[in-house]
Amino acid sequence: MSTTAHSVDPDPPATADPDADTDTGHPLRWVALGVVLLAEIMDLLDTTIVNVAAPAIRSSLGGGTAQIQWISAAYTLSFAVLLITGARLGDLFGRKRMFVIGSLGFTLCSALCAAAADSDMLIGSRALQGGFAALMIPQGLGIIRSVFSAKEVGGAFAAFGPVMGLSSVLGPTLGGFLVSADAWGTGWRLVFLINLPLGLAAALLGARVIPADTAVAEARRLDLPGVALLSTAVVLLVYPLVQGRELGWPLWTYLAMAASLPVFGLFAVYQRRLAATDRSPLVEPTLFQGRSFRSSVVVVALFSAAMSGLMLTFTLTLQLGAHWTPLHAGATLIPLSLGIVAGAIASGAALGPRFGRKVIHAGVAIMVLGTLALWASFAHWGLAIDSWQLLPALLLTGIGMGLLMGPLFDIALAGVSDEESGSASGVLNALQQLGGSVGVATLGTAFFSWSATHGTVTATGWTLGCVALGLLLAGAAALAMPRMPREGAGH
Repeated sequence: MSTTAHSVDPDPPATADPDADTDTGHPLRWVALGVVLLAEIMDLLDTTIVNVAAPAIRSSLGGGTAQIQWISAAYTLSFAVLLITGARLGDLFGRKRMFVIGSLGFTLCSALCAAAADSDMLIGSRALQGGFAALMIPQGLGIIRSVFSAKEVGGAFAAFGPVMGLSSVLGPTLGGFLVSADAWGTGWRLVFLINLPLGLAAALLGARVIPADTAVAEARRLDLPGVALLSTAVVLLVYPLVQGRELGWPLWTYLAMAASLPVFGLFAVYQRRLAATDRSPLVEPTLFQGRSFRSSVVVVALFSAAMSGLMLTFTLTLQLGAHWTPLHAGATLIPLSLGIVAGAIASGAALGPRFGRKVIHAGVAIMVLGTLALWASFAHWGLAIDSWQLLPALLLTGIGMGLLMGPLFDIALAGVSDEESGSASGVLNALQQLGGSVGVATLGTAFFSWSATHGTVTATGWTLGCVALGLLLAGAAALAMPRMPREGAGH
C-alpha cells in the first residue's frame, strides 16, 4: 500500500495540444486531472484490496501459501520492471495513446483475474495487469504538465496527496466489504470486477479529454536488452524466495538467488556502456554517482519492503490465524490508514518544508514504536485480540508511515540535478514497487515458516520484529540523504 504517486517522467513532456492556452491551460484540464487520479486510484485499490481478499482467493482456488504471496508479488514485480519502459513508450508514441491502451489493457486483465479458474491463471493475469499498469500510470505526470499552466500545475499536483490518502483508507475496508458481500455469488471475484467500470471510464474519458500529443522530437530507442536483463535478475531473486519454502529449499533455489547478483551487475555494466555511447539506457548510471541518491534508493527499498511485509503479515494473522472475516480485518485497518493520511498531510503541509530530513527520522521512530506496539499487543492478547485493542498501535504506526512517506521523494530528489530528476523519480518509483515485491517474498516466507514451527502469534511477533529492524536500517541510511527538499520541489 502506498500513498506516493507512481507517475514518472524520465524525459521532457511530449508536445501538448497546440490549442491549449499557455496562460490558462487546456479547457478540460481539470477533467483530465480527474482521469489521471482515477488511474492512480485503480492502481492503489487493486493492491490494497487484494491483500485483504488473498485468503478467500486461496480458499476458493486452492494452492499453497506461495500462491498468496504471488497474487500480490506478480502485480508489483511486473509493474516495477516495466515502469520506466512504460514512460519511455509514452515519449515514443504519445502519452495519450499509451494511457488509453494501458487503461483498456488493465481493464481486460481485471476481467481475466475475475474469471480465473485456478491460481496459476490468476497469477498470470495479475502479472499482465501490472504490465498494463506500468503503461498507464507513468503517463500521468506528463499529461498534467501539458494541460495545466505554470500557475496552476502546483495546485493540480497538490490533489494527489489527499486522493491517494483516501484510497489507502478505502482499500482494505472496501476489499473486506466486497468479499463479504458476495454479490450475485461472485465472492472474491468482485474485487477485480469493480475495476471494469473504473477502467472503462478512464479509457473513454481519457480518449475524450486528454489532448493529443506527439512523440518527443529526438528519437529514443527502447532499451529492450536492459528490460530483459533487469527482468531476469529480479525473477532469479524473487521466484526462489517465494517458492523455496514449499519446495523444501532445493539447491536450485540458492543457485538462482546467487545468480541474480551477477545478472544485476551485467545490467549495470550494460547501462553504463549505453550511456557512454550516447544512447538511452533504461536507468541513467550517473544518478548513482552521488552518495545522497544511493542512500535514498536504500531508504525507499527498505521502507517499501517493510511496509508491504507488514500489511501482508497483519492481514494473514487476522484472517488465517484469528479467523476474522475479510470485512472485519479490512475495517480494523481503518486507524492505520487514517494515521497515514494525518501524517502525510502534516509532513507535506508544514513539517517537511520546515524540518526536512528530520521528519523522515521522526516517521521511522514513530513507525517502529507502532510496529513494536503491535507485537506487544499480539503477545499480550494472542489471537483473542479485538479491533479496539489493536487501534492505538495501528494509529501510531500509520502516523509514522505518513510522516515518513510525505517528504521522502522530495528530499530524495533534492540530491540530483534538474536534468536527472525525471529519471531519478522513475528509478525511485520502480524501486518502491520492487521493494514491495521483495518484502512480500521475504517476510511472507518467514511468516509462513515460523507459523508452521512456532505458531501464528510467535510468527507474527518475529515478522513484526523484522519489519522494525528494516525500518531502523532505513533510518540509518536516511542520515546520508539531503537535509532539506529542494526549494520549490514538488511532484
